[in-house]
Amino acid sequence: MTLLDIFPSLRATTVPRLDPAVWPADTHYDPDGRITLGAVALADIADQFGTPVQVVDEAEVRERCRAYRKHFPDAEIVYAGTALMVGAVARWVADEGLSVQVGSCGELSVALAAGIDPRRIVLHGNGKTLDELKSAVRAGVGRIVVGSLTEITLLTALATQPQQVLLRVATGIDVPGGDQFGFPLGSRSFETAVARIAGRCNLQLVGLHCHLGPQIHNPDHYGEAIRRMIGEMSWIDHEYGLLLSHLDIGGGHAVAYRSGDAELNLHDLADILDDALDAGCARHRFPRPVLAMEPGRAIVARAGVTLYRVLAVTETTDGGTRVIVDGGGCGRSGGHSGAVVVNRHPTGAQLTASIAGKHSESGQLIATDVRLPADLRPGEILAVPCTGAYHHGLASTYSTVGRPPIVAVADGRATQLLRRETTADLLMREILE
Repeated sequence: MTLLDIFPSLRATTVPRLDPAVWPADTHYDPDGRITLGAVALADIADQFGTPVQVVDEAEVRERCRAYRKHFPDAEIVYAGTALMVGAVARWVADEGLSVQVGSCGELSVALAAGIDPRRIVLHGNGKTLDELKSAVRAGVGRIVVGSLTEITLLTALATQPQQVLLRVATGIDVPGGDQFGFPLGSRSFETAVARIAGRCNLQLVGLHCHLGPQIHNPDHYGEAIRRMIGEMSWIDHEYGLLLSHLDIGGGHAVAYRSGDAELNLHDLADILDDALDAGCARHRFPRPVLAMEPGRAIVARAGVTLYRVLAVTETTDGGTRVIVDGGGCGRSGGHSGAVVVNRHPTGAQLTASIAGKHSESGQLIATDVRLPADLRPGEILAVPCTGAYHHGLASTYSTVGRPPIVAVADGRATQLLRRETTADLLMREILE
């Protein structure tokens, strides 16, 4: 029994807990009661760069990369750049030994501009245009994942020297929300794709690729995918004499957005993958391939925190409280773990509120059931955690409002990575006569 059990009234003065499952590890309160990240007060960032603003903790990104390298020392870790493709982030992950996956000409351009070795870039995507394939071949990217017969035809016409490719397959594994793009394993289209690549001297089939789906927390799904894919790799070896060396199990590693959400445990995943490789290779007498995986969300989600300024505190029709802030939700609206006041250390009574952006006419909320100070005032700064993945990429210019900047923090310094998009930027697209 604790003092809080004996004296429930003390709960009103307890310190809000920053859940390490959704906040960067280096998030602290400073002596003035303000929340800091990377030894920088978040309130100071809001004052310097304005709000809304997305903050990314460099140390958290690097630590997540190192965790993958530690748990999977023999695997190739490929950062799925669509989660957050910014030049600085691409450099951070490359510095930590990761390759980079891109899904468009734009992402490829960012990676190349950041100085990423093209041989460490993988071009991905459910459907790739002629321009995207042409840009990738011209840049000399290391591997291209092909998922249709059309892409094989286009690459055959474009590649002037042997281009390494991975064949994207649909494993047939039943995963909630699963993404089954690609050639179904064992299907006629799969066999046709293998035959077409095998007959081309300028395409080199080096392995198979799959993407099981998003937010997967059960590692057994990946183990089953490995066993099925090794069976097909063995068939390709026997049928065409092509010994494939790469097995890419994609990404989809689950992260927590709310306290108590299930996450993918890397230690458990490592054990499952190792056992599956041993079993699959022994069964088919197939040499152990190089394993690759593509975490994106799992690298950057927890590293991101988005800051908003409170515009108003209002009452809802059901007697609840709604806080209006100066930005809009995106990525996972309504699914976040909540928000906290960053400019002070609240010690008084709290209330439960929902948070809405200034453009949320349709009722879309940034967060729900958030515990906030009962005396919350307009002008104060709120931080929403776990917004590093897709939050920027899915941002829009709804209501002709520019997208927010991205600011990196590290060792007591705040560095702007992307500036705020201005009305002038948006007007440049207008063609007025």
